[in-house]
Formats: sequence, structure tokens, C-alpha cells
Amino acid sequence: MFTLVLWILLAVLSLPLAILALVLWPIVWLISLPLRLAGVTLKAAFDLIGAVIGLPARLLRGPART
Repeated sequence: MFTLVLWILLAVLSLPLAILALVLWPIVWLISLPLRLAGVTLKAAFDLIGAVIGLPARLLRGPART
């Protein structure tokens, strides 16, 4: 009997949290989407800057050995 009461208590506590998570997850995803796009853009910009800075060293190093 005690186990049944614990299961019912768990269902009463976790079901509203699960429904809240299902409702809030798309909102959180929409809010984080612009931040993700900004992160991708900044990573591409820093990779480009690193490639431009590293280009003279790559040219002076010569052809790659196979």
C-alpha cells in the first residue's frame, strides 16, 4: 500500500513538471536560436582571421609531404 502511495505521489509531482517542460522547450529553443546563429557566425569569422594570419607561414613552409 505504501508503494502505491509513493507511485501516486511521484505521478502527481512529476506530471506537471513534464507538461511544463513540453510547453517551455519550444520557447527556449526559439530564444536560443539567434544566439546559436551568432555563435556560428563568430566562429566562422575567427576561423577566417586565423587562416589569413596563418597563410604566410603555410606559404613559407612549402608543399606538404605525402
